[in-house]
Amino acid sequence: MSKVTNIVEELVTPILEDMQLELVDIEYVKEGKNWFLRLFIDKEDGVDIEECGIVSERLSEQLDEIDPIPHNYFLEVSSPGAERPLKKEADYIKAVNKNVHISTYEPIDGEKIFEGKLLSFEENILTIEIKIKTRTKTVEIPLDKVAKARLAVIF
Repeated sequence: MSKVTNIVEELVTPILEDMQLELVDIEYVKEGKNWFLRLFIDKEDGVDIEECGIVSERLSEQLDEIDPIPHNYFLEVSSPGAERPLKKEADYIKAVNKNVHISTYEPIDGEKIFEGKLLSFEENILTIEIKIKTRTKTVEIPLDKVAKARLAVIF
C-alpha cells in the first residue's frame, strides 16, 4: 500500500464503521494525465449510489482538511460489483461455496488461471473445484501463490 492509500484508509474507516459498511479496496492510480483515488465499499445486501455519495462527501471534506495528495485527482466511491476482489482472509471465508477466478504467480498443475467453485479455505489453502469439459477436478492453491482473486460470474 502507498502512503496515500494508508492515510485514506485511516480517514475512511470511521466513516464506514459509522455507516456499517465495509472497505473492500482502495486504488490510487494514474491513468493518462489524471490521478484517480478509488474506494470500493460494500455491505451484506450491497451498497446503493446514495451511500457511495455520502461516503464520498464525508471523505472529501477530511481529505480537503489534511490535504495528503499534492496534485489534482478524481475521487470515486463505488461498489466492487458482482466480481468483487478477494483480498483479506475474511473475503475468502465469505466466498466459500461461490464461484471464484484466481490467478497465481506460478503454475500449479501446469496452470496459472483457475475458475470454479471455492470448496474451502483452511490453513491458507484454497480448495477449488474446476470443470474440464465434462469432468470435475479439485485443485489446492496455497494463499501465498495467489496473484489476484475475485468472485466470478460464471454462465
